[in-house]
Amino acid sequence: MSRKIITIFSFFVLLSFDLQAEDGHDLWLRGKGTNSVNVICSKKSPTLSIAMQELRQGWQGKTNEKIELVVKSDKAIKGDGFRIGKNRIQANTDIGILYGVYELMRRQQTGENIYEEVCNPSYERRILNHWDNLDGTIERGYAGSSIFWRKGKDSLTVTYTDKQLWQEYARANASIGINGSVLNNVNASPAILTADYLKKTKEIADVLRPYGIRTYLSVNFASPQVIGGLKTSDPLNSEVAQWWKNKVKEIYSLIPDFGGFLVKANSEGQPGPQDFGRTHADGANMLADALSPFGGMVMWRAFVYNPSDEDRAKQAYSEFMPLDGQFRDNVIIQVKNGPIDFQPREPFSPLFGAMKKTSVMPELQITQEYLGQSVHLVYLATMWEEFLKSDTYQEGKGSTVACCTDGSLFPQKHTAIAGVSNIGSDVNWCGHPFAQSNWYAFGRLAWNNSLSSEQIADEWIKLTFSDNSGESEIDVENSIYSPDWQVNFLQPVKQMMLNSREAAVNYMMPLGLHHIFAADHHYGPGPWWAPTGVRKDWTPPYYHKADSIGIGFDRTATGSNAVSQYQEPLQSMFSNSQTCPDIYLLWFHHLPWNFIMKDGQTLWDELCYHYDKGVRQVREFQKTWDQVQRYVDSERFSQVQTKLREQCMNAQVWKDACLLYFRQFSKMPFPNDMERPVNNLEDLIKKDEQSRKIK
Repeated sequence: MSRKIITIFSFFVLLSFDLQAEDGHDLWLRGKGTNSVNVICSKKSPTLSIAMQELRQGWQGKTNEKIELVVKSDKAIKGDGFRIGKNRIQANTDIGILYGVYELMRRQQTGENIYEEVCNPSYERRILNHWDNLDGTIERGYAGSSIFWRKGKDSLTVTYTDKQLWQEYARANASIGINGSVLNNVNASPAILTADYLKKTKEIADVLRPYGIRTYLSVNFASPQVIGGLKTSDPLNSEVAQWWKNKVKEIYSLIPDFGGFLVKANSEGQPGPQDFGRTHADGANMLADALSPFGGMVMWRAFVYNPSDEDRAKQAYSEFMPLDGQFRDNVIIQVKNGPIDFQPREPFSPLFGAMKKTSVMPELQITQEYLGQSVHLVYLATMWEEFLKSDTYQEGKGSTVACCTDGSLFPQKHTAIAGVSNIGSDVNWCGHPFAQSNWYAFGRLAWNNSLSSEQIADEWIKLTFSDNSGESEIDVENSIYSPDWQVNFLQPVKQMMLNSREAAVNYMMPLGLHHIFAADHHYGPGPWWAPTGVRKDWTPPYYHKADSIGIGFDRTATGSNAVSQYQEPLQSMFSNSQTCPDIYLLWFHHLPWNFIMKDGQTLWDELCYHYDKGVRQVREFQKTWDQVQRYVDSERFSQVQTKLREQCMNAQVWKDACLLYFRQFSKMPFPNDMERPVNNLEDLIKKDEQSRKIK
């Protein structure tokens, strides 16, 4: 073989390897060590072996430097926290050592200072909720099928490929401190508790365990009847309670570190204790008693609402506040960040801080159900930072949602935070390369709820994209990226991420508008959708209430009085249209189209400018991404470029559909300096109806 042929062959081998390496599958775990390291650890375990292997594969410090891994009790270290230094990691547990290793390597790769400090987690349990169905589909999943379950005759078999994928999943989670996974949908099939599915759950748990990840299951409250043959599922029935105790004992015989149950009950048609005249506390406590001897926990969701005249935003508070103090200490109430349903922007749920005698945990949505799914680039850490730093004033100023849920304000036996997963079988796990940043951000905030969204974005970019500027290589010892790469790639891409959520709010639902999506798929706009025979609280007009007078949902004392569920001074601030923050204005108020905003514009003009700004912001994202092409591999660059193009077209549709529809009521002209709609309302409505028929 000639040298020329060998050279060409080598080129294509390298090209093939590069394309495979840049398909996004490696997530933020792309750092490869260039130097050897001397790792000393006196104890042995599968978890510690992983920690040592990670150091040896990813070390970017001085050659042959000595690193000590010490499992030793230290009162300053809480739970699975750790003490980190340049040459030593100490923890009370083996998994704490692994977390310390990932922290050390992250700092090496991002150029952060490494000095001795204790790093403790904000929450004891940091959990992903997978809405995966047993047939392999994923509810609100936009990145392929389930990595745990599949349809067909081999649905319960476990292959080497399965285990390899689960191990990669576990490694990614451990690297950001996630320590729990709920493996199935909250709309749970009772079949998950049958023997065959429990055996497969054991197989999954065995792979996740060395990475410190406990498995949890969502359960259907009617399981004793559906698969147990009982005549009732009444939680106060002794046979029902015994059935659950037997089932829990069976689970722990297979999975000794099983985490517990997640329960969606009496919500959206799911069975629950209220079917038998019992309370949420009755149902949760019955399960908690079965789990308690084994150290298991019940995560009982507060996402409950029924078709009624009561404002949907009030219903969770109305149902759960009277039960405060009635739950067992191994029950934790899982509350969505806002009072409606993962909207692009909501005020925090008033349950946070109000339930002082009950453990409460936040539920965030990582998968972008209402934020463009796997098409739109929307970095969610800014939303979660806004939420966690929101002041509830429940114990005076400074009673943030973070403080109300992490145990620093109220005594809680357990603290936890959950994120609804965006993970699927796609090669890059999340469908959109930038959607990976939201998985990463959830883990980082779950570990440290005081981190800024900017710091997290900075980390993720450095860990996910290489410095290919050509100006200089990374300084291995100090992990310093070239000035060219930082100025021309890191900074503009980070700013794009930080602006992306606000841009989505602008072109979808600005000024406190919410839930005006097209039916079912929650993707495009549908402010007009209100067919007869459909529950009012499932239709957009229920929320925007646009009419000839104005727009918005009156939640003041003259309306639903949802403001009464908030502590002062929030109650007074939200109630007054002059003091209510603009971002929540139409959430709490129905205002005239010519209402004068704080900047002197009419409400109609302000609405127009926000929609127009959102479109222009996405166009700027397109420009930013095109300008950084030379710093990104061709595969990911092309994928993001294509998605941004579609996002821009979607933003235009959102703007045109909403403004043209609302203009029918306002009867006001568009501002002179605003770019006019390019679509016709009739065409948009017809297209929406056709897409629904096809579906």
